Amino acid sequence: MPQSSRRRTNTLIGWCFAVWASMALWAGAAGAQDMPLTQVLIDGQRWELVGEGYHFTEGPAAAPDGSVYFTDVPASTIYRISPQADAVTVFARNTAKTNGLMFGPDGRLYGCRNGDRQIGYYDADGKFTAIADGVDSNDLVVLATGEIYFTDPSGQRVWYIPKGGKPRVVAEGYRPNGVIAWPDEGTLVVTDSDHPHLWTYRIEPNGELAFGERYYLPLQVRIDTSGPEPVFAKPGSDGMAVDDAGRLYVATRVGLQMFDPTGRLGGTILKPQEKWLSNVTFGGPHFDYLYVTCTDKVYRRKVKPRGTPVCVRARSRQ
Repeated sequence: MPQSSRRRTNTLIGWCFAVWASMALWAGAAGAQDMPLTQVLIDGQRWELVGEGYHFTEGPAAAPDGSVYFTDVPASTIYRISPQADAVTVFARNTAKTNGLMFGPDGRLYGCRNGDRQIGYYDADGKFTAIADGVDSNDLVVLATGEIYFTDPSGQRVWYIPKGGKPRVVAEGYRPNGVIAWPDEGTLVVTDSDHPHLWTYRIEPNGELAFGERYYLPLQVRIDTSGPEPVFAKPGSDGMAVDDAGRLYVATRVGLQMFDPTGRLGGTILKPQEKWLSNVTFGGPHFDYLYVTCTDKVYRRKVKPRGTPVCVRARSRQ
């Protein structure tokens, strides 16, 4: 056999083995689940189109009434979806390319205002107030205490803002993207843009992060065949949401991947369209709809679990 043919044969065998190993690992993890997708999906329910015609949608965030806010980043506009998803209206314009959004325990809409390099909040009239300046950011999570964590992919850092205090770095050394907290707010989860796992940290009383671990794994990844040899593509994990039972949902290249509280993959919900799936949240009057931002469109899907947002959980604890 010619050397070039032998090389191509060996490459193909190696690629097939890598695919088999990945599928076997995924199948083994999925087969061991106590929380499969059958506990999430409802027969006959599909993705419903909520809005379209945007440039790039991101940051879906549920308000206390079940309405969902999202941002069209290039257009510097934040929109509001009514609780019944029967109307989409403009909430704020000229938002300096605000990206990540989340409602805090005070009912304010917090955001990563990329164009101004600020973190802050929007009031009910869409007026912005900065609480941190001179920082690069992508996504954020607001705890029931009012503390904030946000990601800085370009600087490869995770930041912490104490209530009324100044931001400080609490994790670094990789490209963080999405960030979310477990329902009990004792654990922080951060996506890794370059690797097929999600990080978890214990949240310390002073806001520091301890015991960083590659906890959620393995993420499903695609095979990139565009080059001379097939390779695994970067996972492309982005925004996340958690439901009241502790399941975690992460937007990825292959779809909305769901993990149980032990970090095992329970299955992947297909994307509503082939374009980039950027983020997810629970919304609607009972917080039992998954809302996803998918490039130029926003979709929702009725599911069995509920995902109560922190702005509601905080009030129930008072």
